[in-house]
Amino acid sequence: MGSTVLSLRIDGELLDRLRQHAAKRGMSVQDYVVRTLIRDDFDERFKAAVDETEKFYGSEGAAGVGAEEIT
Repeated sequence: MGSTVLSLRIDGELLDRLRQHAAKRGMSVQDYVVRTLIRDDFDERFKAAVDETEKFYGSEGAAGVGAEEIT
């Protein structure tokens, strides 16, 4: 997979906040933004997978898979 350039125009205040968040993690702003986008994409795909599982098993069945009932 190759890489492509994405150019963004953002507010100076937002860029400062991104720099602060990236610095806390010892990352460049570019790496921080890319990692955030990847994480958000994973979260969306994971939620979609959970939704599909719930549709297949039903919301009660999916929650109870592998769980023992405590009485």
